[in-house]
Amino acid sequence: MKHRAVKRRSVVLGLGATAGVAAVGGIALSAQASGGTSPSSSSGAGSLTFDPDAYTELTTTVTDTAGDEHAVTYHFWKAITYVAKPVDATYQSLNVSVPVEIDGTAVDASNAPILFANSVGGYMPSSVADATGIGAGGMGGGTGGGAPSGAPSASASASAPGANGNTNATGGALSSNQLLALAAGYVVVEPGARGRTLKNSAGEYYGVAPAAIVDLKAAVRYVRANKGVIPGDTDRIVSAGTSAGGALSSLLGASGDSPLYDRYLEELGAADASDAIFATGAWCPITDLEHADGSYEWNWGGNALSTGKQVDQTVSKTLRSQFAEYQAGLKLKGLNGFGTLNARNYDEYLVKQYLEPSATTYLAALSDTARETYLAANTFITWKNGRAGFSWADFLTHVGARKKTVPAFDAFDLSAGENNEFGKGTVISRHFTAYSLKNDTTGLTAKRLDNDIPEMLRLMNPMYFLTDKPNAGRSKHWWIRLGTKDSDTSLTVSANIAAAAHGLGDDVDHLYYWDQGHGANTDPGDFIAWIAKVTGHRAKSGSQVKK
Repeated sequence: MKHRAVKRRSVVLGLGATAGVAAVGGIALSAQASGGTSPSSSSGAGSLTFDPDAYTELTTTVTDTAGDEHAVTYHFWKAITYVAKPVDATYQSLNVSVPVEIDGTAVDASNAPILFANSVGGYMPSSVADATGIGAGGMGGGTGGGAPSGAPSASASASAPGANGNTNATGGALSSNQLLALAAGYVVVEPGARGRTLKNSAGEYYGVAPAAIVDLKAAVRYVRANKGVIPGDTDRIVSAGTSAGGALSSLLGASGDSPLYDRYLEELGAADASDAIFATGAWCPITDLEHADGSYEWNWGGNALSTGKQVDQTVSKTLRSQFAEYQAGLKLKGLNGFGTLNARNYDEYLVKQYLEPSATTYLAALSDTARETYLAANTFITWKNGRAGFSWADFLTHVGARKKTVPAFDAFDLSAGENNEFGKGTVISRHFTAYSLKNDTTGLTAKRLDNDIPEMLRLMNPMYFLTDKPNAGRSKHWWIRLGTKDSDTSLTVSANIAAAAHGLGDDVDHLYYWDQGHGANTDPGDFIAWIAKVTGHRAKSGSQVKK
């Protein structure tokens, strides 16, 4: 049954200070949608067949990056349960948005790319169940993409670690991507997923690892199982996510069709289809967690906290040594013929490959007066022949305070959100590195990590699928972005993903946004154009959107 809109609402998606909508390069994204009575789920629990008629027709206005407005009419399928045996359908459901008219011209999106945009932040629960249109899902059941990682929800534990913004304080879907994709004529799928704070009546945490990635894989399988019925090219799915969502997007791309997840997917009654995706978009991915404490200290170990105090340098130096050992074992080669990356040359690599080019792009785009003003305020930068130059040490001073204490991810007192991500049963948080377990301050007496931790780490880390024995079902196209002032994670994390994928011959588009923090997305129009390029999609008349 087709659902027609009968009343009108207005939604303004402005430029916020959090990752969900932050730093989108001056885009003013406004939406005005007609809203009718909410349709029931397009696919009830137990059914994995997409109902092509169970949509609401909505209208929205999208302002592109050039400042031009586009009137878009689209069909909106709400809260489709994507597994036959859901643990919690509030989170295990997805929304689908399909453009049918853009600027008065009919659009056929039957073979358009599919943007698969998750709204996970902080490994928290993400729901689209209450969304009334595209881009309205979010953490904790619709709080919005930029909500803090500790944002409580009706079914989330407010006392979970990380609830005070200690870790991953921002994240979630970049709604600018969804809106611009819609205006470009693409199909947009927005999946929900379970997250670390969800707890049932028995006190058991049912959204901890590997729940989120299993859910996203199940959602991909649902889409692909409905090939020819659901609009869009199911062989051209492009994932997108930010922060923990960026980590999951990376993992989704790296682990496509890996049999390691099969038993978890079977338990949920996931569709019997591929969960491989065509391309991956990842912004500031918080991943490679078992090595994240070391990489963080290698990067930010000498930077003081916002209070001006230094972290424990004995701990910091130990973790830096661990990073050096890990990085050497990866044997990754840098882009552009840099050579093998290690703890001794990674600073040089980051400066030459990413940071100086990032500053150069930023400064070149300024007016002469604005550039002179910026350089006068930042004398560590040399500007010669249209190029920026500086040292790693001066760059670190420029960034200033580190955001996290030490260890940043596996906290000695089990207070980090990532400790909660590796909880199990009624145990809210667990250690996932031997070093933090050894230095535990909560009174634990265990000498070894729990037996299941190695498996959980493998299931949650894209690097395992890009190194050693690379996964044949991985995405072959990678769009990776990070702000240069993002001290929520180490700058090496995304660079390692890029280097690993590039070393396998994959197409990699990776850069850093100058002076931007966690969750930045300053080139969303370029991302939309990149999707068209890598998928070979040619937009028909009326379905183009300017970069």
